Amino acid sequence: MSQPSPAASARRSATARTVARGVGRWAARLAVVLAGAWIGILLLGRVPAAIGPFDATVALRPLGGGAALDIPPLGALEVDAYDGPLRLEIQLSRVDEIRATQLATDPARLDGIVDQVSADLQDAVRRVAWLTALSAVGGATAASLLVLRRRREPLIALGLSTALVAVTGGVTAATWRPEALSQPTYTGLLVNANSLIGSAEDLMARFDAYRSSLEDLVSNVSSLYSTLSTLPPPGGADDDVALLHVSDIHLNPAGLDLVAQVVTQFDVDGVLDTGDLTDWGSVPENTLVSRVGTLGVPYVFTRGNHDSTVTVELVAAQPNATVLDDSAVTVGGLQVVGTPDTRFTPDPDADDGAETLEESGEGLAEFVGTLPEQPAIAMVHDPEQAPPLDGVVPLVLAGHTHERAVTRLDQGTLLMVQGSTGGAGLRALQGEFPEPLTCTVLYLDPQTGALTAYDQITLGGLGQTEVTIEREVVGPLETGEAPGPTPSPAPASPTG
Repeated sequence: MSQPSPAASARRSATARTVARGVGRWAARLAVVLAGAWIGILLLGRVPAAIGPFDATVALRPLGGGAALDIPPLGALEVDAYDGPLRLEIQLSRVDEIRATQLATDPARLDGIVDQVSADLQDAVRRVAWLTALSAVGGATAASLLVLRRRREPLIALGLSTALVAVTGGVTAATWRPEALSQPTYTGLLVNANSLIGSAEDLMARFDAYRSSLEDLVSNVSSLYSTLSTLPPPGGADDDVALLHVSDIHLNPAGLDLVAQVVTQFDVDGVLDTGDLTDWGSVPENTLVSRVGTLGVPYVFTRGNHDSTVTVELVAAQPNATVLDDSAVTVGGLQVVGTPDTRFTPDPDADDGAETLEESGEGLAEFVGTLPEQPAIAMVHDPEQAPPLDGVVPLVLAGHTHERAVTRLDQGTLLMVQGSTGGAGLRALQGEFPEPLTCTVLYLDPQTGALTAYDQITLGGLGQTEVTIEREVVGPLETGEAPGPTPSPAPASPTG
C-alpha cells in the first residue's frame, strides 16, 4: 500500500488548519455576539410602565425563561409560563396616588380595572420586547466592532444576533403555557397570600356586591347623623371631652372614610387608634396611612401586630399624629399612655425580642408609676396586654380580636375592646359572615378624666346597609355595687 505523498499530506494539514481556523473564528464571533447581546439587554432591556394604579418596571433578563412579579418588600410570585433564555420581570415600585384615588372614586374605572391592567401590561411587554431585541442586536454589533475590528464583522454580528432574537421568540411562542398563570409560586411573605386572600374570582365578586351597597349605606349614615340632635348630652354635660376609638382598619379605605365622617359629625377632640392600620406593613400600603394627616384632629396610635416599623414611622411623620411606645400624650386636656404590640405577624423574625404581651403590659404599668398623675386612658393592641394595667388606670382601650366587648377587670378598670373599624379589611370579602365596621365615641369628664358615656357606632359589612348607634351612660360605682355600664334611658338605634 502506497504512502500518501508529502504534498498530499501537506494539503490535508492545510485544509484541517483552515477548517479549525474557520470554526474558531465563528466560535469567537458567536461568543462576542452573545456577550454583546447579554450586555445590551442588561443595560437597556427595561421600560417604566403604568399598570393600573401602579408604577412598575418591566424588563427581560437573560435568566432562563418564565415570568416573575416582584412586590417589595412582600416577596414575589413566579410563573413557569414559557421556556427560553429570557425571563420577564415585573417590579411594582409605588402606587400612584392620583390614579388610585380616581380608581377608588369612579365606579366606571373600577369596573374596567381588570381590562385596564391587562391592556397596560400587554403594552408594556410589547415595548420591552422590541427594546430588548434592539438592545441585543445593537449590543452584539457594537461588541463585534470593538473586539474583532474587521469591516465585515459588524454585518455578520447583525445577522447572527437577528437570527438569535428570532429563535428566542420562536422558542417562547412554541413553549407558551397559559395554564401556568393560574399556578404561581410564591416567595417571601406572599407565601401566605392564598390562605389570607382566597380565590381572586370570589374576592372580586364579593367586592362588587360590597360596592353596590354603598349608595344605600351612605343614605343610612346621613339618617344616623340626623338622630344625633335628639340624643341627650352624654352624662348630662355639654363640655365633655369626646375621643374616637378605632382599631384594626386593615387597609380598608372605607374605614378611614368612616373615621373622617365621625370626626366631623361628632366634633371629636382626637382619635385613638389601637393598631393594625395596615395588613402587611409594606411601603405600597402606606399611601392610605397619609390620610391620617388630613383628619384635622390629634391622632394617637399604638402599633398592632400587622404594623411594620415603616408604617409606624409614616404615622409618626403625620403633622397631627403621635405614636405611643411606653410614652404619654395629652389629648383634649387628658393624659393618654400606650404601648405597642410586641409581635409582627407578617414576619415573625421582626418581633421585638422575646417580650410577651403580658410583659409589655407590665412595662406600661411601670411607666405609669413614674408619672406625677394617673392618666385617664391606656392604649394597647391586644387585650392580653391589659391585665397588668388593672387598677393602674381607669380605662384601657384595645383591639385585635375584631369583636367589640366592654368588661370590668377585677380591680375596677374598664376594658373596652373595639371591633374592626375596617371590617377586618380584605378578610371581610372572604368570610361567609362579613364583619361590620365599628368605632366608638368616648365622652370623658374634662376635670377627672372619668368616662361618662360612649356611643357605639356600627356599619353593616358586605352586602348589608344597616347602620346603628347605641349610647351607654356609665353610672358611678357605689359601695357593694357590681361595676358595669348603665344603659341610657333612650339609646338610639336607627337602621336601614
